[in-house]
Amino acid sequence: MGMQTVAPQNTDSRIRSIDLLRGLVMVIMALDHVRMYFGYGTWYAEPTHLATTTPLLFFTRWITHFCAPVFVFLAGTSAFLYEMHKQNIRQTARYLVTRGIWLVFVELVIITFGWTFDARFSFFILQVIWAIGISMIALSALVFLPKRIILVVGVILVIGHNLLDPLHVTGESVPNLIWYALHQPQRVILDQHMISFVYPVLPWIGLMALGYASGNLYRPEIPQQRRRAWLLSIGIVALLLFILLRAFNLYGEPLGWQTQDSAIFSLISFLNTTKYPPSLQFLLMTMGPALIFLAFSEGLKPREKHPLLVFGSVPFFFYVLHIYLIHVLAMLSLIYAGWDWKEYILSAQRIMSGRLSNFGYGLEKVYIIWLIVIVALYPLCLWYKKVRQNHPTTWWLRYL
Repeated sequence: MGMQTVAPQNTDSRIRSIDLLRGLVMVIMALDHVRMYFGYGTWYAEPTHLATTTPLLFFTRWITHFCAPVFVFLAGTSAFLYEMHKQNIRQTARYLVTRGIWLVFVELVIITFGWTFDARFSFFILQVIWAIGISMIALSALVFLPKRIILVVGVILVIGHNLLDPLHVTGESVPNLIWYALHQPQRVILDQHMISFVYPVLPWIGLMALGYASGNLYRPEIPQQRRRAWLLSIGIVALLLFILLRAFNLYGEPLGWQTQDSAIFSLISFLNTTKYPPSLQFLLMTMGPALIFLAFSEGLKPREKHPLLVFGSVPFFFYVLHIYLIHVLAMLSLIYAGWDWKEYILSAQRIMSGRLSNFGYGLEKVYIIWLIVIVALYPLCLWYKKVRQNHPTTWWLRYL
């Protein structure tokens, strides 16, 4: 892919190792969303259910577990880099709160419509963009604290939130809705609108705080080798801690693993950790390799048009665009298969009907469609990257 080992200095203000990691998980994320719309069983398939999954289906889903933690963590790191560039805490806090509010709006309106194509907005899905938005709002308050305190808050939230797992509530009262938003995945119906709290935000706030604290490693006075050593060490420790906690079914995961009839399914059971909300073991399993990737990609300088670098430099643009593209292609596939294209207007009523559980293709076609989506998105993202580069002082481009 045209990559070679060079000095770590960049010709622009972006850190290429971060963009490479972000671009990699963007590409992987698209695979999961293609699977949701095109894989057999569509939204109703359960690729992590040991009784019904296959190894290829499980790992097609499992590899995408890295996406959300990396997005949230790097959003925190980017906030630190923004603050380092501006040298103004209040300006950083203002940026975080305005961008956070904007992202919540985007999730509720632009992203929700992209997922559903339901003009009545009968079905709201609060996912990763919502979690990043709320976490940014929380971080806008945390940035006024000393950096070490922010680190401690992040550690406490990431490690300690599983202590709250036994607390479950039901109903649609305001306190219960707040609890769903914080820690308990739940689907509720309010005034004929179905709201799915997919991403409870408490652990994500902690992870973003850790990402912000890690931004210290990217200060100009930190030598590359020291930064790489820290990233590599923390990544390895995270992986070893995951293996230790998981092997003995210790703290940090509500779903214990068990030996299965075959080695591959025992491995699947071992790796099958909880994402909603992300358990401590889930975050250790995903962030460990991510930090190791950051360490080893530190000395690489890809070409400006390298696909991962392009996607990683315009992640929000990619995210919005890929949802709409996949959804439109899914509608066309319904027509091709002889179905009514309106089945993919996902109103609350249609989601509850489960009719699309009988639609979809095998994984080989899912992978082909995924590659088509990535190829189609590349020139659009490259164009938008150039737009941003050519208009560096246009403030509203920072929000896209």
